[in-house]
Amino acid sequence: MSIWCGRNQAISHPISLTTFIKHLVTSKKTPIWPYNRTNRKPITTTTIKSLSSPHLETLTSRQKEQISVYANALLEWNQRMNLTAVAEMGEVMTRHVEDSLAIIPPIQNTFLSHCNSSSCDNLNLVDVGSGPGLPGLILAIACPRWKVTLLESMNKRCLFLEHAISVTGLTNVQVLRARAESVGQKLEFREGFDVAVARAVAEMRVLAEYCLPLLRVGGLFVAAKGHDPQEEVRNAEKAIQLMGASILQLYTVESHSPYGQRTAIICLKERPTPKKYPRDPGTPTKSPL
Repeated sequence: MSIWCGRNQAISHPISLTTFIKHLVTSKKTPIWPYNRTNRKPITTTTIKSLSSPHLETLTSRQKEQISVYANALLEWNQRMNLTAVAEMGEVMTRHVEDSLAIIPPIQNTFLSHCNSSSCDNLNLVDVGSGPGLPGLILAIACPRWKVTLLESMNKRCLFLEHAISVTGLTNVQVLRARAESVGQKLEFREGFDVAVARAVAEMRVLAEYCLPLLRVGGLFVAAKGHDPQEEVRNAEKAIQLMGASILQLYTVESHSPYGQRTAIICLKERPTPKKYPRDPGTPTKSPL
């Protein structure tokens, strides 16, 4: 079951970067998920340095505030459920938000140069294994004309995603609670997306079977990986080809990871995926191609 979300809670007043930083430090959104406030751990706030990044500077004041609202909600809910290993605002910004924003240029540049399109303003994108909305929800904030589907199988994470969409006022996001293997066999979604992204979900040969059946011919699969994914890419070549795609490019992006960079692995879908893929839920992980 898929549910379109988006309440008209837009944040319309302009803010400066200074105000944005102040908001990150002082904002205290009340989460829908219940918890005992007397037992809460304090949330460590961000630093000015962590906010001074090229990716954040490209956003409007409204988008910056939406990100701050999202980040605060993530940390609040994370005290009641395991959404992320990150526990401080500065880390949310550097390890999650900036990493998510960093894959936008590779998506835009590759789509324009290889997908026979003069514009990438209205992409239909699916975030497979979205978890707490990374990178999909951040992409929806930064690219409001994109139609974004957050595909996540765990109910508790979907509850958080619905809440995050509500408090940020996003209207271009859909939460879909299901397994990728099941969705990939449904006519409603199979080969219906322009772009599929995945971050911190599985190894490449498993991701290929999760993501590529969801893409239309001519679409892009973008996997956010670590600084040196060469061996993982080689192991996934057979699976990628079986799904009807080829590896187009390994795009290095700046990152606050220990190695200072991450890699966006970009695949181009060239022909339809055979109907037998994806296989039954759980099979791609147990028996990778």
